[in-house]
Amino acid sequence: MWRSGPSRYRRTAHGLVGIGAVAALVLTGCSDKSAGTSDSPGGAGELSIQPLMQIDSAGKEVAATDAAAAVDPAGDGSATCPQGLKIAMAGALTGPDAALGINIINGVKLALDQHNKANPGCKVEVKPFDTEGDPQKASQVIPQIVNDPTVIGLVGPAFSGETKATGQILSDAGLVAVSASATNATLTQNGWKTFFRGLANDDVQGPSVAKYLTDTAGYKKVCVVQDNTDYGVGLAASITQGLGAAADPACAASIKKGDKDFSATVTKIAGANPDAIFYSGYYAEGAPLAQQLKSGGVDAVFVSADGTNDPQFVSQAGGSAQGAKLSCPCGPAPDEFAAAYQELNGQAPGVYSVEGYDLATILVKGIDSGKVTRPDLLEFVRGYDGPGLARQYKWDADGELSNALIWMYEVK
Repeated sequence: MWRSGPSRYRRTAHGLVGIGAVAALVLTGCSDKSAGTSDSPGGAGELSIQPLMQIDSAGKEVAATDAAAAVDPAGDGSATCPQGLKIAMAGALTGPDAALGINIINGVKLALDQHNKANPGCKVEVKPFDTEGDPQKASQVIPQIVNDPTVIGLVGPAFSGETKATGQILSDAGLVAVSASATNATLTQNGWKTFFRGLANDDVQGPSVAKYLTDTAGYKKVCVVQDNTDYGVGLAASITQGLGAAADPACAASIKKGDKDFSATVTKIAGANPDAIFYSGYYAEGAPLAQQLKSGGVDAVFVSADGTNDPQFVSQAGGSAQGAKLSCPCGPAPDEFAAAYQELNGQAPGVYSVEGYDLATILVKGIDSGKVTRPDLLEFVRGYDGPGLARQYKWDADGELSNALIWMYEVK
């Protein structure tokens, strides 16, 4: 439960203050917004992505984090800092996967809104940078961030490919970069000094989900389909290894980012008659893949991960999304957070919204404690140990969380 008494969300309208239970969790790892209607392919009625359970490395259920102890970005309201300090956010804000970046920046905006209203002596701005999720575009955008002396921290980059392309630039600039969503496991193996991952990586997600599929859900044969992004390739390798004999190499398939015709893949999978398909990629391709599998007569359960875990997957796939299981290292949102997020941003939170909020909160807590230069804020994050809405945040020397778990969701 959230804290009783005066709430950080006391300005929230419509009597939603005080509902706050993590158990009343929400769509796509973060909201309860529905998508898909009876007119959608497959005719499934109103659908939403709902949390099933948090799992450990053995695929077994473990208790959720108690959000009541989460650090409040408002603090005690006494913070002072120099004017003009900025936190940047870098990720896809336009393009086919823009929903993922928008979810993050809206979480950042909520944390800063709560901080700034409570601390008139320390107003911290957010400066968004649109990478379109493209590594080449990010390579042009990230230098703009590091060359702005008013930016002392970054939430991002959002995607694994753009992080891989720009991590060294950020490290060389000494700019702390806390990512809410880049999960490729190799990112923390590059010797970068400023990168901190705010959720579990794919080498945690892959084995955990694989064990869930084989041991908890009981699937005997799984076809693994991957896209050609750094994220998709890395996660697919981890899932395939974790599945062991349950991963059927005869029906493994690769698709390209931007593809929309998956007839060859559907034919291959239909012939294998699997219990489940694991798709490693993003919702822009995951939605039509799910539709074409359903229309192609494949009744196997569609399973995917955080790149697909978004209301846009349900909206675009329609009734074909029903029954899909979606993993995510992202945490579900408590009711009070969801209400405040909706009020500020005009939409429900989505995947990574909670992480964007938590990570922005950590940065402003550093600023509030007097860490108002890049080196000082970097050292603050490096030594941080505190509770957020999603999890406890404490990093090892490589920038990985000391303890990270995975959530399973289902489209119902």
